[in-house]
Amino acid sequence: MEKSEFIVGAFKKEGFVISGEQAKLFEKYYEFLVAENEKYNLTAITDFEDVVYKHFIDCAIAVNNFSGKVLDVGSGAGFPGVVLAILNPKLEITLLDSLAKRVNFLNTLISLLGLKNIKAIHERIEDFKEKESFDCVTARAVANLSTLSEYLLPFAKKGGKVIVYKGSDFFEEVETSQNAIKILGGQLEEIHHVKIKDMTRAVIVLRKIAQTPPKYPRNGNKPRKNPL
Repeated sequence: MEKSEFIVGAFKKEGFVISGEQAKLFEKYYEFLVAENEKYNLTAITDFEDVVYKHFIDCAIAVNNFSGKVLDVGSGAGFPGVVLAILNPKLEITLLDSLAKRVNFLNTLISLLGLKNIKAIHERIEDFKEKESFDCVTARAVANLSTLSEYLLPFAKKGGKVIVYKGSDFFEEVETSQNAIKILGGQLEEIHHVKIKDMTRAVIVLRKIAQTPPKYPRNGNKPRKNPL
């Protein structure tokens, strides 16, 4: 079976219909990711089937939550931003990463895939000027929800959304982050539980209901060291 055929079938099993053209883009994405991985240290997951399920489909589980202008913070290897760009060409996506070599990888990947609805910027989130500018802000990062809320909510428009990808063990995080979410102008809107093969995943959606105080996000790694 060709890789692109496997990709179409894997997405279908998980409830997603993608075109052969989209599958070809995912195949190219996979080949480039694996070829460049050692140079950029992008992912510990390199087996083809694992990348399809644990990266591509895992990023796809929240695709219907996104619309308009999207900011993907700490995009790394392009997850979820590049996957979202392939799945929904109507999105206008900005990838933000603090490491120049990862941004170089992302720009080369975007060019290779011929994607017109996405760009990558080399910038630390604390220095990024476009506050209150995006319809949706997202991250698929290993950080506490309080920390992620401080990094993400300032950049969502009032009425916009923050969409966070998490594993199954997130209940305590949701409880302990409520104060931070409130301070930052957000509220918990919904949590989606999704099963992909033997993995339980969650998508946490916050709604921006008030402007974030301008001092956030704090610099000096304070959101990680001393969460709100």
